[in-house]
Amino acid sequence: MVQASKTQIDRLGDRLRKGPVERSDLLLLDGYRRSFGPAYESVVQTIRDELELEPSGRPAKSTNSLVEKLKRESIRLTQVQDIAGCRVVVPDILEQNRVVGLLLSGAFPEACVVDRREKPSYGYRAVHVIVEISGKPVEIQVRTTFQHIWAEISEKYADLYGSDIKYGRGPQEIRRILEEVSALIGKYEDLEEGLGQEAESVKLRDKMNKIRKDLAEILDEEISRVDNIRGKG
Repeated sequence: MVQASKTQIDRLGDRLRKGPVERSDLLLLDGYRRSFGPAYESVVQTIRDELELEPSGRPAKSTNSLVEKLKRESIRLTQVQDIAGCRVVVPDILEQNRVVGLLLSGAFPEACVVDRREKPSYGYRAVHVIVEISGKPVEIQVRTTFQHIWAEISEKYADLYGSDIKYGRGPQEIRRILEEVSALIGKYEDLEEGLGQEAESVKLRDKMNKIRKDLAEILDEEISRVDNIRGKG
């Protein structure tokens, strides 16, 4: 099969954005999505071998997700950086910083970083490391446990109220809850990062423990809440 050119792929993206989607375009898109497989496998194997971590992920973003992204953003199909992606979840922000450092200093020195902690995307926090293998970008999401739980809750609400909930739209009350919890996670992780090696700082550690306890309770409540809503649906 002849590989489509960059121009052909971008024209495909324009057609997908405008719709309706024809079968021939779906076949072309499927071939493009599958072309990221080898790059994805290479990145995952490198993380396993060099960092001794086990990432989870997907070799290709779903067709629906890709079409939605094209309609939502002013971006060409060949510019989409998360068609293939994997995720590493670590206990805390100190370990997150360490893992990101290892990815950049050893495994993928040419990678670029998108840090969504200082400027969260509608409450979403993580560090994205974008690696390019043979011209194919692969996104590595590095999340702390709290960041990951928040993202999972956001996904659950997106299943209920539509994917707009992840992009600053949807029910105002749900958006308020997600933003407030995200801000609390940021506050806790800022303290965690500031503490560093100063484990003897009892006052600061007590403050962190209280916030951590509050966070765990809020996240548990939100998980129960959204699961109950889904159960009644």
